[in-house]
Amino acid sequence: MKDKHGKIIYEPYRIKILNTINFKKSMHYNPFAYIHSEKDILKLVTTLIANTKGEGKAGDDFWVKAETLLYCALIGYIHYEAPVEEQNFSTLIEFINAMEVREDDEEFKNPVDLMFDALEAEKPNHFAVRQYKKYKLAAGKTAKSILISCGARLAVFDIAELREVTAYDELELDTLGDRKTALFLIMSDTDDSFNFLISMCYTQLFNLLCEKADDVYGGRLPVHVRCLIDECANIGQIPKLEKLVATIRSREISACLVLQAQSQLKAIYKDNADTIIGNMDTSIFLGGKEPTTLKELAAVLGKETIDTYNTGESRGRETSHSLNYQKLGKELMSQDELAVMDGGKCILQLRGVRPFLSDKYDITKHPNFKYTADADDKNAFDIEAFLS
Repeated sequence: MKDKHGKIIYEPYRIKILNTINFKKSMHYNPFAYIHSEKDILKLVTTLIANTKGEGKAGDDFWVKAETLLYCALIGYIHYEAPVEEQNFSTLIEFINAMEVREDDEEFKNPVDLMFDALEAEKPNHFAVRQYKKYKLAAGKTAKSILISCGARLAVFDIAELREVTAYDELELDTLGDRKTALFLIMSDTDDSFNFLISMCYTQLFNLLCEKADDVYGGRLPVHVRCLIDECANIGQIPKLEKLVATIRSREISACLVLQAQSQLKAIYKDNADTIIGNMDTSIFLGGKEPTTLKELAAVLGKETIDTYNTGESRGRETSHSLNYQKLGKELMSQDELAVMDGGKCILQLRGVRPFLSDKYDITKHPNFKYTADADDKNAFDIEAFLS
């Protein structure tokens, strides 16, 4: 929108939507579209394995490494050798389905083996060939187990709607820092079957924008990208998040992680959870009663000094009185006080500033509230109409 002098007074946002609840109300997202190098392949595979389940024994690192080799080989072949329209998860599934293994015939070659033999004859140092040769070191029975685990991990792609939504890409994640864009990632809060797509999207988004900021814009994106990650614990694991939150701010990228309790973050990121929290400039406690969160917050708030007066009186042949005065330390707010904190209050911690108690902002008083669907149903955004 421009004023009468031609000056831009409002620039509308581009809207992008990835909806894992209803794929019919979603744009297409193809993670393969953002692969530009061998390291991108490894990042994609790492995210996939971290957020899906195979059939290997829990805690057995062998199966994870074996699957990683096979995924890297197949995705490497697809990226470097397949036509653009075939560079997607559907092709990966077809490759795995075609990989027959015969335990009693070590010399048997399936169609995928023959494809890699032909590629090796032409390009012996090809990334995909090198990865595939390592995978082929596994004996027939072991190779079959690896394939079963891969099949279990990618079983969700037997759903036609998922194959369709990942067939090609419309999100253009690498352009979010170029112009004002609103990207909505919609996921179920009761079913995590497709949440790996959300974590994959965030992983690629952070890495793509950091690389673009460094390679194209001299270190900082022209448009600030703010990620409001609600229900952060439900999206799965974003690999290396503890390093990303420490480095993205210098590229004009920020992340706001919303959790029900700090224990959720520790359940996913283990020892790295403290590093993630430590790299956040601001923390806000909206209320809750999870013991670990309350204990850590009470410790952060520190203590206040209180004056205590003790009086005593003893009676006998003579009456005597005593008065003792002491200064003691008391928790500013104890765990039980935090657990019953007024729902209209919050505690804000800013870097370099002592934590303080504040009223929660009444969103209905915001000048733009009138434009929301909560204020008027006519403002509701119709996803189907937008995508049609």
